[in-house]
Amino acid sequence: MLGKLSLIDLAGSERASKTGNTGIRMIEGASINKSLLALGNCINMLYENFRKDKQHHVPYRDSKLTRLLKDSLGGNCRTVMIANVSPCSSNFEDTFNTLKYANRTKDLKTNVKKNVDDVKVHVTEYEKIIKSLQADIVQLKSDMIKKEMS
Repeated sequence: MLGKLSLIDLAGSERASKTGNTGIRMIEGASINKSLLALGNCINMLYENFRKDKQHHVPYRDSKLTRLLKDSLGGNCRTVMIANVSPCSSNFEDTFNTLKYANRTKDLKTNVKKNVDDVKVHVTEYEKIIKSLQADIVQLKSDMIKKEMS
C-alpha cells in the first residue's frame, strides 16, 4: 500500500495594489496568482466533466501546483479542502473567490479504491525459483572452471 499526503497553502493571492508589494514580492505574488488561476481552471474543467458526464481535457500541466494536486483532484485519493475566510468587508473579494474554489471542489467526486496488487504467486514459490536459479548459477560457474582447466 502506498499513501500520499499533500498539504498545500494557497495563501498569497492578495492583490498587489492592496498589499503595496513591489519588486520580487510582486513577481512572487504574480506567480502564485498564475498557479491559482491554473488550479481554478482544473477545478472548473473537472466540475464540468462531472456535471455533464463528459471527458474534456483537464489542464494539469499548466502549473507545478496543479501537477502536485493531480492525484488529489481527479485521482484515487480522498481530498479535504480547508478554506480560510474573513468576515471583514475589505477582504470580501478574496473570501468570495475562496468560497467559489471550495464550493466547486466540494462537488467533485473521486472513485477511491484500494491500491492492492493481486499476488498470484505465493512467496514460497518465489523462494523455490530463487533457489533453483542459484543452483543453476553454481552449476554454470563450475562448468566454466572445468572448461578453463582443460
